[in-house]
Amino acid sequence: MQIKKTLENPIITTHIAVFLFGFSGLFGKFFSFSPVYIVLGRTFFASIALLIFISFFKKTPIKPASLKDAFSFALQGLLLAFHWVCFFYSIQISTVAVGLLTFSTFPLFVTFLEPLFCEEKLYIKDIILACLILTGTSLVIPSLDFSNNITKGGCIGILAGFTFALLAIVNRENAKKLNPFSIALHQNFFATLFLLIPAFLINSPLPLYSDLPLLAVLGIFCTALAHSLFIKSLANIKAQTVSIITGLEPVWGIILALFFLNEVPNLQTIAGGIIIISASVIAGMKNEKLNKNT
Repeated sequence: MQIKKTLENPIITTHIAVFLFGFSGLFGKFFSFSPVYIVLGRTFFASIALLIFISFFKKTPIKPASLKDAFSFALQGLLLAFHWVCFFYSIQISTVAVGLLTFSTFPLFVTFLEPLFCEEKLYIKDIILACLILTGTSLVIPSLDFSNNITKGGCIGILAGFTFALLAIVNRENAKKLNPFSIALHQNFFATLFLLIPAFLINSPLPLYSDLPLLAVLGIFCTALAHSLFIKSLANIKAQTVSIITGLEPVWGIILALFFLNEVPNLQTIAGGIIIISASVIAGMKNEKLNKNT
């Protein structure tokens, strides 16, 4: 009874969701096989969990309303798959801190993409925040030597941030007319379908049966459950509060990496991270309608 009461507190559920989002980054190090397989497992188990959840608890249509919606979800699923592959690959070749912090640059891209797609004005304060994020990123990626895995991982993490920004803007429009749980289900389902092709084509060691439980944890708890808790909390607390709590995602990831992987970021990375997270939180307060998908 006490657990149920605790989970009804939107502040607590948001913290749990963000903790799980941060924890998901560690799976890039837990697994040594291709990120294509990691994301395939993640989206597959998330799709199953969301399908069961919607079927039993939510009165919302499971099938897309039209062929146009199905095609749109397919494109979003492709984008989601690419985003997560970049995210985990970034962490695999660098560190959890570098992957999470460079991914957290996504508000920079949202700032400049919104005027193009959402007819919103670009303000001076947005440009200042973008400059702050760039400054923080320059500390996390101190050189442009692409033979350095930190540099390569950081650049791919930025690409993950860019693709997430695109997906977030799309989901902002989706949320105006569609159930968010239905959106998450369809995006994960189509991502699974698209990943089946490269999964058969790439020359990489396959996951073992012993890896399936961890993949299930990633898909069910760090994806389906985390998104469900996060979406539920959005309806009950201020967007500013959500933005501040969401800024803890890379913090949780870095702390967990310290305990589970013994990864200790250097002072320069920490300084860059503080700048990126601070600017991202402020930008997140502005973009209060964006939905979360990492």
